[in-house]
Amino acid sequence: MSISIVILLIVIFSFLTFFIAYFFGSSIFKKKYGELSELELRIIDAKRRLESSKKEVEREIESFRKEETLKVKEELLNEKKIADEEIKKMKSEIALKEERIVKKEEILEGKTERLEEKEFKIERHREKLSRKENELNELISKEEKELERISELTKEDAAKIILTKLENELDHDKAVLIRDFEHNLDREKDRISKRIISTAIGKAAPDYVIDSTISVIQLPSEEMKGRIIGREGRNIRAIEAATGVDLIIDDTPEAVVLSSFDGVRREVARIALEKLISDGRIHPTKIEEVVAKAQGEVDESILDAAEQAILEVGIPTLPREVLKVLGRLKFRTSFGQNILQHSIEVAHIATALAAEVGANVEVAKRAALLHDIGKAFSHEQEGSHALNGGEFLRKFSKENEIVINAVEAHHNEVEQLSIEAVLVQAADSISASRPGARRETLSNYLKRLEQLEEIANSHEGIESSYAIQAGRELRLIVHPDKIDDDKATILSREVAKEIEEKMQYPGQIRVTVIRETRAVEYAK
Repeated sequence: MSISIVILLIVIFSFLTFFIAYFFGSSIFKKKYGELSELELRIIDAKRRLESSKKEVEREIESFRKEETLKVKEELLNEKKIADEEIKKMKSEIALKEERIVKKEEILEGKTERLEEKEFKIERHREKLSRKENELNELISKEEKELERISELTKEDAAKIILTKLENELDHDKAVLIRDFEHNLDREKDRISKRIISTAIGKAAPDYVIDSTISVIQLPSEEMKGRIIGREGRNIRAIEAATGVDLIIDDTPEAVVLSSFDGVRREVARIALEKLISDGRIHPTKIEEVVAKAQGEVDESILDAAEQAILEVGIPTLPREVLKVLGRLKFRTSFGQNILQHSIEVAHIATALAAEVGANVEVAKRAALLHDIGKAFSHEQEGSHALNGGEFLRKFSKENEIVINAVEAHHNEVEQLSIEAVLVQAADSISASRPGARRETLSNYLKRLEQLEEIANSHEGIESSYAIQAGRELRLIVHPDKIDDDKATILSREVAKEIEEKMQYPGQIRVTVIRETRAVEYAK
């Protein structure tokens, strides 16, 4: 391509020279006609030079073409040489690979022969083992028959004996593991729980005054009883109708009794009657007026009690509807325990527990204070107080679901969704089971003892059972020939688990299994 360009440039240059010469010659011819011969000579000279330049260019082109041809030939020779060397190298590599393949084939053939020999030997060994297995089976059969003849036991009877022995050994191992596990668990559990619970209780240990269902009003004189009764009993009927409580007037000197399960009504009646006695004017119209004023005072005291409770616990505020219901707990009791005081104590305990375990203190505190709020109207609604309390909080408060779930779940009626719910339940149990906090009715007490003994007697091998220490301990006397020491440990665990599943009780119940063997002989 470069040679063509050079030639093209030379030709263009020659033609340009020719045209320039022609142009100048023509102009001179026109100007100087007389100088035509000189111009012709120049033109002839230019043509001659052009011819000589053309020949020279052709020679240069030919020389350049030859040089380029030689260069191309040299490059082709070099590439051919390199290609020959690479082909030679590839041939040598192929030869080496072929040699390796041949060696591998020889090795594989050797391995195949050895494998065939091994398979043959294995087959012969398998045949030998098969013969020996048959011989062993015959010997085992003979031995089993001989053993059955000597021991006078069938195969099934021997298997039962072995299984019974194995079962006893497993029972022993299981009992040992249970004892070790319970020992370690009790030691660690008692250490941690005692520290946490003692801290919580130490921060909340208020005194309790057992409330009852009656209020006694002292009279200034016996003559006041007649004025309270009124003509044909109209005053006492008016008081009972206005307050909803029973007014009992008996032979007790200078005293009347107000009886009602509703603490709020009983408090209204008490205040109203004291005001009437102080005023001296007792008649139906006055009674209605005084009862209305007493109702207002009790409502104020309910709000004051609720505000004092949240102030004591450390809660900023609650909706007024919630405060009204919370304050009514001041006049409600459970097993003789004042519910508002109980709620405050549970809040303190839950706060301490939450701080110890790293839970949300505020959530635990609010849930604990409100956990028994459903008891304020449990006699007015069907269902449990826990569920009623949760429903009330959803309607009249802005409490989050964690607090409401803790209120609903503190008696395991719904699933506990947070650690705060567990802490509220634990704090409730601690407060209820604290010595002196509650008192049970005789019927409930006897029912619990009977249920404990029924659970114990439902197990096999029990000779007798006794619930002692006010139902805090259950002692089981077992037949020593039916229950051994290992099974006694397992039995105590099973009874304790059944009590946990079927009964509700404050604190804990100790299960003790007693097994003794006595040898008695008479000297004659």
